[in-house]
Amino acid sequence: MYEDKTLVCKDCGNEFVFTAGEQEFYAERGFVNEPQRCKPCRDKRKAAMNGGERPAREMFPAICASCGKEAVVPFRPREDRPVYCSECFAKMKAEG
Repeated sequence: MYEDKTLVCKDCGNEFVFTAGEQEFYAERGFVNEPQRCKPCRDKRKAAMNGGERPAREMFPAICASCGKEAVVPFRPREDRPVYCSECFAKMKAEG
C-alpha cells in the first residue's frame, strides 16, 4: 500500500527517505503532514527546544517501609504514605 518516498529536509536540504513503515505509522496516528526534517535535524531541533539536556532530578532520602533499608526516591516522602526501596517496590509490583 505505501511505498518509500524521498523527501528534502527543510533545514539542511539533504534528501531523506520517508519509509513505507513510517507512512503507515503516521496514518495510524492520524498525522496528515509528511515530515519536513531528516532525523538528524529533528534530533537537533528537539535538543534545542529542550535546552540541550534534561536537568538532574531532585532525589530525596527515605527509609523503606518494607525492609527498613535506606532508599533514594524522586519525590518528597510524606509521613502518611509508605515509601519503598527499588527492590521492595519491584517485588510488590510483581505480586500484583
